[in-house]
Amino acid sequence: MALSAGTRRTVACVLVGLGAMLLVAAIMIPTYTVSRLAKTPLDLEITTVASNPQTGAPSEVLDSKSLTSATGSAKVDQNVPLVSQRFLTVENPSDASEMTIQAGQTLRRTDKQGDTGLLTATIDRVTVDRKTGHPVDAVDGGPNGSIAVTVDKKGEAVMDPVQHTGLQYRFPIGTEKKTYPYFDLNTRKSYDINYVDEAEINSLKTYHFQMTAPVTDLSTVANSPTNKLTLPAAKWGVEGDGDITMPRFYTNVRDLWIEPDTGTVIKGQEQIHLYYARSGDKPEVTALKATLVFDEPTIESQISVAKENIDKLSLYGRTLPIIFGVLGLLFLIAGIVLGLLGKNGNGQPPFRRTPAPAGGPTPGGFDAPTQQIDMNKRP
Repeated sequence: MALSAGTRRTVACVLVGLGAMLLVAAIMIPTYTVSRLAKTPLDLEITTVASNPQTGAPSEVLDSKSLTSATGSAKVDQNVPLVSQRFLTVENPSDASEMTIQAGQTLRRTDKQGDTGLLTATIDRVTVDRKTGHPVDAVDGGPNGSIAVTVDKKGEAVMDPVQHTGLQYRFPIGTEKKTYPYFDLNTRKSYDINYVDEAEINSLKTYHFQMTAPVTDLSTVANSPTNKLTLPAAKWGVEGDGDITMPRFYTNVRDLWIEPDTGTVIKGQEQIHLYYARSGDKPEVTALKATLVFDEPTIESQISVAKENIDKLSLYGRTLPIIFGVLGLLFLIAGIVLGLLGKNGNGQPPFRRTPAPAGGPTPGGFDAPTQQIDMNKRP
């Protein structure tokens, strides 16, 4: 059934309007929606587990009991199985642009049970920008974070205010192949973490970064009893008489593999070295020396988180704009064509001839011609 001219004009207007709306949506979705999706989610609860691979790499741990025993010198255990666990959550204050991250981390030797196997425990808290991952300045002008490495008499963590600088738990949305500042939790300072190369981890593209934390005297960083010890020379296992004071030194080579679109840390590795010495360049008694690497379940979990966010960004940043753009263009063209044909089917306005009134003038105001009769003509 053919549509009337009025109906065709109405349908044409609807199609043009719908097409224009879809084209506007195709432009607005990437600029408006994606800008809100390209942020670290506020519902993060991430557990990462790292262990020392049994591949011949050193895994040395100082036996703390040997330092307090009546006899013998300090003893360093070899081939110690280790596991480092970190639980990360988002706390208040957090809003549309900023988030407060709290991370509790422990390092244990798994060949001992309970507290006897606990080597270190740390609580870190910092407020960061949800898009860039960088710490933000505190509203009151004070430190923007805190770190706890000790407990009080009640067993509660003592949080020391600490100014955080540089990246830490997340990289920027859209990570680039360049050098970034990275915050080291043990030294409480930032160092350059440099882009190394591009690597695939379980078929996912990642950017590999590496940083080195220089040798640092930890007794100058945190007021922890274990960061400086005074013991007899014989207990340290060194030559000499009387007591010798040794601070604990720290250095680390850290490698991170980042999914660039979302800034997710897919894999992490640390080559950590803690030792006691009278001079930082001459280690004397090892406290900890090991390589810790994310285990496979952690890597798979981080890949799953990254892919979920990649799919969201792709849907709103590419797929929907293309679909809306194509449909909008088709509707717009169809509406224009239908509007033109709606005039009379061939693009011209309808023409209607007006009949001349009987006995009256012809259209246009002219009289009809008068017939001349020849009176001399005979029948």
